[in-house]
Amino acid sequence: MLYLLALVGAVTLAVLLWKTYGPASRPPTRVVGPDDDPDFLWKVDREVNRRRGGSEGTPDSDQERGD
Repeated sequence: MLYLLALVGAVTLAVLLWKTYGPASRPPTRVVGPDDDPDFLWKVDREVNRRRGGSEGTPDSDQERGD
């Protein structure tokens, strides 16, 4: 019985160590803020150009982008 408890404890410890330090553990992903998001910056630039009357914000360029 003592060997069975030791085996269960060893397996439990091995699983916990594997989940903590195993190859599947990844560093947490970085959250992208709006100032770093290329789509957000592109949309802001498009709006600024539309208000100024620039040609970059025409509907044709929207279709090229895929929106």
